Amino acid sequence: MNDPLLRYKIALEMIPHIGSITAKKLIAYCGGVDEVFNQSKRSLLKIPGVGEFIAYQVNHQKVLERAEQEIEFMERYGIGTLYYTDHDYPERLKQCDDSPILLYYKGERCLSYPKVLSVVGTRNATDYGKGLCSEIVSALASRGHQLLVVSGLAHGIDTAAHRAALKSNLPTVGVLAHGLNMIYPAANRNLAKEMLASGALVTDFITGTEPERNNFLRRNRIIAGLADATLIVESGQKGGALVTAELAFSYNRDVLSCPGRAGDRYSQGCNALIKSNKAALVETAEDIENALNWQVKVPKQEQTQQLSMFRSLNPDEEKIVTLLKMVERESIDTISSISGLSMPATSALLLAMEFDGIVKSLPGKTYSLVKSYVKQ
Repeated sequence: MNDPLLRYKIALEMIPHIGSITAKKLIAYCGGVDEVFNQSKRSLLKIPGVGEFIAYQVNHQKVLERAEQEIEFMERYGIGTLYYTDHDYPERLKQCDDSPILLYYKGERCLSYPKVLSVVGTRNATDYGKGLCSEIVSALASRGHQLLVVSGLAHGIDTAAHRAALKSNLPTVGVLAHGLNMIYPAANRNLAKEMLASGALVTDFITGTEPERNNFLRRNRIIAGLADATLIVESGQKGGALVTAELAFSYNRDVLSCPGRAGDRYSQGCNALIKSNKAALVETAEDIENALNWQVKVPKQEQTQQLSMFRSLNPDEEKIVTLLKMVERESIDTISSISGLSMPATSALLLAMEFDGIVKSLPGKTYSLVKSYVKQ
């Protein structure tokens, strides 16, 4: 590692009971992350939010020794870091007051995609929920969105979201509630390896941190903060997915929710979000596009295929197309008069062009070009 300040960056958030907000406050007051560890206890106690325990931990500097061990592990297994003032630190997450000062990642530095969607839900996902999750992610990919899919690598909807992204050749990031020395659940170890090819595993926990309940709640802020919006596919009345939704709502990010049947156990949370107007109702990829104002980008290959479908025009048809490009609509009488074609010839040409999708007939014996030809 070439960063001389890395051990200080690692050590600061390792101090028990110090959160990201307090850590950033310490750095700002002291003038740098390394300077935090050069302050006297008396100086530290003058900083708002710093008490005896934190001041003692900083002064005794045992965390610096543990940070050195962490750096050795990172070097051995190719783990990178993103510090909150780094250029590559994800901008969406940086906007959150409680964003971690340091992220650990394995895989690609792909956290700042043009479009980022977090997809979460219950671990006890139904076939309906998993199928809908896969369908939405696949549709977003096929509609040309340059999209990063973020989830938590848990059983159920998280797994469905990651697998759907991989199947659709979209990068996907798993945010972990533990250190990078393990994968939880173990059943998703192979899935995690597949994700590293174009995506990443991300955490703000050091190695040896176990996947305890509070850690899952803490990691949810990263899932919500990384994305433009959070989609809840299935959720009961309580659970981590709803916590993530509340965090996204507090960050002023869009919350989206898939509805389910009244009374379905794992749709109650989703339906409640929609009912309380905290989430937009989503059934299809188009609903997400409308909610987030995402423009559909047709792949160039598809555009070429569409253009190749247009047949060549004969000289008389060219006259009609040229005329109709200059007006919104025109009567058959005027088309015949200006083109110099007889009425029977004009009528026969317009009928053939209508069958071929070049023009469309309108009330009052008027015609207009279809939109595809207007742009040619």
